[in-house]
Amino acid sequence: MDFFSRMTRRPEAYDPEQGQELQDLFPDLVPEGRDLLRGAGGCSPYLKTLATQEAAWLPEALDTPEAAVTQIYAHLREVAPDQLGTELRVAKRRIALLTGLADLAGVWSLEMVTQTLTDFAGLAAHLAICTEIGKEFKRGKMPEIAEDDLPQAGGMVVLAMGKMGAGELNYSSDIDLICLFDESRFSEDAYHDARASFVKATRRMAALLNDRTAEGYVFRTDLRLRPDPAVTPVCMAMAGAEAYYESLGRTWERAAYIKARPCAGDIDAGEAFLARLKPFVWRKHLDFAAIEDAHNMRLRIREHKGLGGRLELMGHNMKLGRGGIREIEFFTQTRQLISGGRDPDLRVRGTVEGLQVLADKDWIPQGAADILTRHYRTHREVEHRLQMLRDAQTHSLPTSDQEFDRLAAFMGRDRAELEQELRDNLTEVHDLIEGFFAPEETDSVPDNYHEALDSEIIGRWPSYPALRSTRAVQIFRRLRPDILANLARSSHPHEALLAFDGFLAGLPAGVQVFSMFEANPHLVDLLVDIAGTAPSLAAHLSRNASVFEAVIAGAFFAPWPGCEVLEQELTQVMAQQGDYERKLDAARRWTKEWHFRVGVHFLRGVSDADAAGQQYADLAGAVIEALWPVVVAQFAQKHGMPPGRGAAILGMGSLGAERLNARSDLDLIVVYDADGVDFSEGRRPLAARQYYARLTQAMITALSVPMAEGRLYEVDMRLRPSGNQGPVATAWGAYQTYQREEAWVWEHLALTRARAVAGDPEMKRAFEDFRMAFLGEKHRDPALVMKELAEMRLRISEAKEPSGLWDAKLGPGRLQDLELIAQAATLISDGVGRDNIAGLQNGVACGWLSDADSVALGHAHRLFWQVHQAARLLGDRPLDAETIGVGGAAFVLRDTGFETMVDLADAMRNISAKAARVIDRLLPESGKESGA
Repeated sequence: MDFFSRMTRRPEAYDPEQGQELQDLFPDLVPEGRDLLRGAGGCSPYLKTLATQEAAWLPEALDTPEAAVTQIYAHLREVAPDQLGTELRVAKRRIALLTGLADLAGVWSLEMVTQTLTDFAGLAAHLAICTEIGKEFKRGKMPEIAEDDLPQAGGMVVLAMGKMGAGELNYSSDIDLICLFDESRFSEDAYHDARASFVKATRRMAALLNDRTAEGYVFRTDLRLRPDPAVTPVCMAMAGAEAYYESLGRTWERAAYIKARPCAGDIDAGEAFLARLKPFVWRKHLDFAAIEDAHNMRLRIREHKGLGGRLELMGHNMKLGRGGIREIEFFTQTRQLISGGRDPDLRVRGTVEGLQVLADKDWIPQGAADILTRHYRTHREVEHRLQMLRDAQTHSLPTSDQEFDRLAAFMGRDRAELEQELRDNLTEVHDLIEGFFAPEETDSVPDNYHEALDSEIIGRWPSYPALRSTRAVQIFRRLRPDILANLARSSHPHEALLAFDGFLAGLPAGVQVFSMFEANPHLVDLLVDIAGTAPSLAAHLSRNASVFEAVIAGAFFAPWPGCEVLEQELTQVMAQQGDYERKLDAARRWTKEWHFRVGVHFLRGVSDADAAGQQYADLAGAVIEALWPVVVAQFAQKHGMPPGRGAAILGMGSLGAERLNARSDLDLIVVYDADGVDFSEGRRPLAARQYYARLTQAMITALSVPMAEGRLYEVDMRLRPSGNQGPVATAWGAYQTYQREEAWVWEHLALTRARAVAGDPEMKRAFEDFRMAFLGEKHRDPALVMKELAEMRLRISEAKEPSGLWDAKLGPGRLQDLELIAQAATLISDGVGRDNIAGLQNGVACGWLSDADSVALGHAHRLFWQVHQAARLLGDRPLDAETIGVGGAAFVLRDTGFETMVDLADAMRNISAKAARVIDRLLPESGKESGA
């Protein structure tokens, strides 16, 4: 389809005489084309000049504009080095003319216009730098560079920054470039000569593009975005740039690198440099402090440019002024900086693309993205018209009535309508964005404005580490009134204040956390709720405040995804990290967030004790399953892949039964099958037994060693064959023999709850097949099992005294007692179920338990599990009704269904006694311990 059939608009000639002069130069054009040129020439002296100069070329170019651009690029690639400067200027003239007319006529979209300008700038930069490096090479000044390296500029790369990096170059833009070279390509002796040549070539490249000649110029070129430009050369070694950003890089430089793109020279080297810079640009935690940094930058620009004050259209800067282009870009980039470390999908260069992906991922409302996108496109079109008039690098609206009339005609608009639209658009952008960047100051409130809040406690806050920096104090001053109001409104203000005080005292620093609270006020509500219910959890949060990020991520209250989805997600999270240690730290961050989610859901009544137990177990299983192949891969780098069939990790106890609590450690056993293979195959091969023992130890370390992000889980391996005396990994054949011929009854009891949670799929199936077959065999003497169980019960009672009435785990008729009975019932009935209810049902099926026994024991187990699960969320000790506070008591009572703690205590006493009597009746005399 040709140019004219695609036209959707055209300008009106502000100066009809000038327009007619241009129109008369093209008598053979179709009427639509002549009208377009009349409008363009009658408004823009610059476009009239270009069209006059290119009168012979333009008609054919308008037939197929995209092909014309392609021909320009192809011609430039064939130009001799000594003619490049002239030919680039001719090409610039033609690209400017064609894109200007295509833009005015609506033939090309804004994105097509800016991408064409960007592509031309990238090609010009590439040809210019390769030409100049080639000259240095011919002079013998490029040591250790071969002629084959010249198409990649000898290891030098030009990074396009700003709008050029994002494919958004405006009509009369300068180009912001950072020039770097890969110093690793050069020996120490050659480095200094190579650097000098790269610097010379960079300066000549900039001059080739920037200098005005009789043919014009190509692009105004700015090299000042490089690190510390006042003291660094125009082309830097990549290592030097990396060192600068790691130690001195500022928020605005992080924002600049969102759009950075290798555009010339050695593109692969440039991509590798940007990959190494990702930790600088994209922080691993949500970075809400970037909001204030960006806001302060906006204020400095306004002050420097004199752009503050009320909106006046005359002379208003469409880029830097109120509601302008830069506001939208700052909003988008700041949101990307905040969340892009967690969400790689946000790491896009374009402004419109960035707004859409932010909305798609629920980081901003879709309505806000739509508004800003619409106004961004409109603002950019106005900016282009301003620049097309005289090829001026301007962003300001006209300052006279005559020039405003010219602009309106150039846009084919009625002036009054245009002015009203501009005013409305600028105001809407400003109002939307200002609330994001500049939170309103709230008047301070007296410390004792509510009698329930102790002013002495509040008075010590300024001495805490989190409030030592001026910036933290400023942000907290804005938060403080809302925090105090929330504390005062809580059902038990004094307890909530004490817990919040513990949280604040434990914070090592405040800027990031306070910034996150300011940007997400609902987090303050959540913190006050947690503080008023579970003070120990609030204290934990002060050391792990980053888990609040999970609440902001959008799916915090979504349905539970299940173990398989969690394992896939964690696998992806670790895959994004480069080295082993970072993978382990990423796993720790991810796990803490999901662990926090389970706890908050339980605390707030979204889930109950049973659901929380399943979710904690799902999370642990996902961690083990996802982490095992990472540990194996790391171990295999030195010792080779696992010999034979591989290994399986068995979850024992509560993990096997899928009923963990907030503070559970993990009982694990590792079994392996070397399948006749004696040694691994690697740089340092190991005998199979030693291999699996050391691999198991590496897995334990990966789970339990404290790192920068803490530890994942404590691990207990004492349930393996022969306990602490046995090897940490057991050969599969030896494990089966041990279970059949040597294991104690308590080990068979433990087997009833064992479950393969990770490892080789065949090994996992083999274990489950063995377990089911072994438990299903009718070879046990029930009397022997009862005798062993009775003695075990007695030993436990003698070794571990219950802490009192509120101890839900220890004591006659309580959790540990009840779980032993359920396991024994499974064992003597040849059952295979893992959970307590299945065990009791097995006991009824084999005639050992009556229906009434099963009901009594099941009732007791349900109550004590609820109490125990709540207690472990509230702290690391059994409940204490005197110290858990009113909020904690309300949580426990809600989950157990009792009205008061006295009612609950009476129920625990009576129900445990009844369960203990049932158990005493079931067991031989020697093991009885009455709960009556």
